[in-house]
Amino acid sequence: MTATVATPETRVARWLRTTPASLLVCGSVTITQVGAALAKTLFATLGTRGTVLVRVGLAALLLLLVHRPRLRELTRHKLGLAIAFGTVLGSMNWAFYSALARIPLGVAVTVEFIGPLGVAVMQSHRPRDLLWVALAAAGIALLAPFGSGGPDPVGLGLALFAGACWATYILLGVRLGHAFEGGDGLALAMGVAALLLLPGGAVGAWRVTGSLALALTGIAVATCSSAIPYSLEIAALRRMPARVFGVLMSLEPAVAALAGLLLLGERLGGRSLAALVLISAASAGVTAFP
Repeated sequence: MTATVATPETRVARWLRTTPASLLVCGSVTITQVGAALAKTLFATLGTRGTVLVRVGLAALLLLLVHRPRLRELTRHKLGLAIAFGTVLGSMNWAFYSALARIPLGVAVTVEFIGPLGVAVMQSHRPRDLLWVALAAAGIALLAPFGSGGPDPVGLGLALFAGACWATYILLGVRLGHAFEGGDGLALAMGVAALLLLPGGAVGAWRVTGSLALALTGIAVATCSSAIPYSLEIAALRRMPARVFGVLMSLEPAVAALAGLLLLGERLGGRSLAALVLISAASAGVTAFP
């Protein structure tokens, strides 16, 4: 009898199945914000569209090489789901990075977090949920660009759009995780997202080939911002209720603010910090109490 040799793909799949889902989500939250902070350092050279394409394109290449999805086995339903998820991924990444070019990382993530909060509210119809909605509304009000010291309004709008895409990402991610084995669905969706971003970002992304430092940073961004966290989240969503997922994701604004401070030197004012606390508390509250 010959022993079965575990391939890198099977070892990764086994690790994703056996690691507690909560740890997968926490790891995704931390790695994503480190990747976002690194990405912001590329804006001056590659532009936001070029940086987005580098992130998504390299992540797509990595995932397609690792998982090698079998296109012949795709049904029309699976193909449509991968295209829809890829469109959402591409739109979410473009909107978030465009917002990040105008407002601090912690503020962008805090506003974007309205998306998961909306998913949690839609899935629950309890009277006390009005409290969480009120907390989130208060947080948004604090971020409103009143006076000359408020965040850029276009940046806030882009972050809100990214939040809407994030909400759709969560809902479609559950379906994608159940429809595909392993990471096949995510790899296909990431490829779709890269194709959608190619026309606007090709010129900027090409500049990454002119510098080893830029190339290594781009690889780090793609790995930390897309390939690893999305894989962790899809694996977690297979074994975790959306409610619990939302609670753990409530850590994201705080982690983003910390990453922005440590890696980018971005200090948030009192209003922004208060908004971060209110929106995070609202999201945790609406998902923590079934």
